[in-house]
Amino acid sequence: MTTPPNVPIEPHAVDPHAYDNAAHLVDSAEEVHVGLTLDAVRPPSQEEILRVENLTVEFPTEDGVVHAVRGVSYTVREREVLGIVGESGSGKSVSSLAVMGLLPRSARVKGRILFRGDDMLKMSPRKQRGLRGRKLAMVFQDPMTALNPVHTIGDQLAEAVLAHELMPRKIALARAKEMLDLVGIPQAESRLRSYPHEFSGGMRQRAMIAMAVINNPDVIIADEPTTALDVTVQAQILEKLLEVKDAVNAAIVLITHDLGVIAGMAHRVLVMYAGRPVELGETDPVFEKPRMPYTAGLLGSIPSLDKDSGSARLRPIKGTPPSLINLPTGCPFSPRCPLATDICRTEEPPLAETDSGGHFAACHHWDRLAAAEDPTEFFRTESETVA
Repeated sequence: MTTPPNVPIEPHAVDPHAYDNAAHLVDSAEEVHVGLTLDAVRPPSQEEILRVENLTVEFPTEDGVVHAVRGVSYTVREREVLGIVGESGSGKSVSSLAVMGLLPRSARVKGRILFRGDDMLKMSPRKQRGLRGRKLAMVFQDPMTALNPVHTIGDQLAEAVLAHELMPRKIALARAKEMLDLVGIPQAESRLRSYPHEFSGGMRQRAMIAMAVINNPDVIIADEPTTALDVTVQAQILEKLLEVKDAVNAAIVLITHDLGVIAGMAHRVLVMYAGRPVELGETDPVFEKPRMPYTAGLLGSIPSLDKDSGSARLRPIKGTPPSLINLPTGCPFSPRCPLATDICRTEEPPLAETDSGGHFAACHHWDRLAAAEDPTEFFRTESETVA
């Protein structure tokens, strides 16, 4: 599959007349992020940093081969935020671990991962280690398990520098203090001597961000960086992540279940289902005018506070994601899709451009979604139909 091209990114300009759920989604995101959206940060450049082409990851097991990632392709430019969303088991985290080179040896990885034109899958392990943590950094989902409990925060931050540069430890600790200041940890100098258990959850996540950016990376992969945090702390962490991104001119690949976070932070969004991309495009068009029923179903599952809105009632997606060992024939979403027809059950649609430039979807019937005023209406519940 040919990698979809990038399109110029303009600051978010949300259409107030878009269907209610998408408008509510973006409004909620702006409230959560306390006014800090992409309008407040530097726009992406045209310089491509990372290109993933037809990435496939398989895991042999006793029950069969797990097809965890199937044909994922995307590009990331300098200072761009690419959001990756999907249900658990859709392949989001596995694809990012493949980019970082952190998958177990049993994994079978195919495709191309080009960092500034060099294929990382063809690099020696030593060269990969040289990039990991220096040019490619990752903020993990659970900082309590990612941080070493028996070493101080300062030692761990300094080690992240010393692993890639020869310098006195004193200078490395001075840089560690600068990074703690950058991510907003008070009394940074004394906090260098603290252990992870002495930090709150929000402070540990800030420390993880500090570790990720301490070597001025080109790409930061943030895998569910705020899952275990309350809403207030989540907003602070995400604001800080955007600020730090601009401070080091890094791009961000943001993996999350939270569509509100993506609405407030991402220039483009990649929606994944059953290990493969099913929709890709600029964030506002994808959320306001989805061309894949799965995306419309995700939007219909978001609670709304608008009592007068017809979409205030949740419209969840029925069923569960398919087994990645025994995938159904045709489109993997067809057993749950209200638009599925015979062709959906026999032929898996490719990710192809739809009626607008830069908006790609893997659906045989995207035109039916395009014609609908509210794409979530296809997921109406029985009680709504009766009413």
